[in-house]
Amino acid sequence: MLNEAKPQFQKAVDHLSTELMSVRTGRANPAMIEDLSIEAYGTMQGLKSLASISVPDAKTLQVEPWDASVVKDIEKALMEADLGMTPTVDGKIIRLHIPMMTDETRQRMVKKVREKMENARIAVRQVRDDVKKKIEKIEGIGEDDKRGQLADLDKYVKELNVQIEDVGSAKEEEVATV
Repeated sequence: MLNEAKPQFQKAVDHLSTELMSVRTGRANPAMIEDLSIEAYGTMQGLKSLASISVPDAKTLQVEPWDASVVKDIEKALMEADLGMTPTVDGKIIRLHIPMMTDETRQRMVKKVREKMENARIAVRQVRDDVKKKIEKIEGIGEDDKRGQLADLDKYVKELNVQIEDVGSAKEEEVATV
């Protein structure tokens, strides 16, 4: 049972890593905006499918749409995303200047990181509970085997929680670094 559920467990940890990439740290990172949904051509699309995103310097993100007709759509989505940055349009290029982070902003970002970590722990617990129910419903094996499988499950969940803590702590440290 545990081996069948390992991909689901790993998906929760991988999702946390992806989510934490979008948390602002004071340095420009394309992951902060690349998954932003833009309404263009009558449908919702990801920013990375409409434009190239680059980092010309540590404090600037540059978005260059492949089609100049979507510049206004991208600018509007960036404004509505409440990223704490105002886009500057220069012809076909959109620049986002990352402001210096205040202590208050850093604390808010650390809080956001902790919320995302807790969401990952909740996801792991939900998968654990599902696997636990399946193990308890198995017929034809002894109670000792069930207890052994449950012990293995708990051990694996503890390892995942340590992994979540490590990923989150590294991001907290990155956010707190001036």
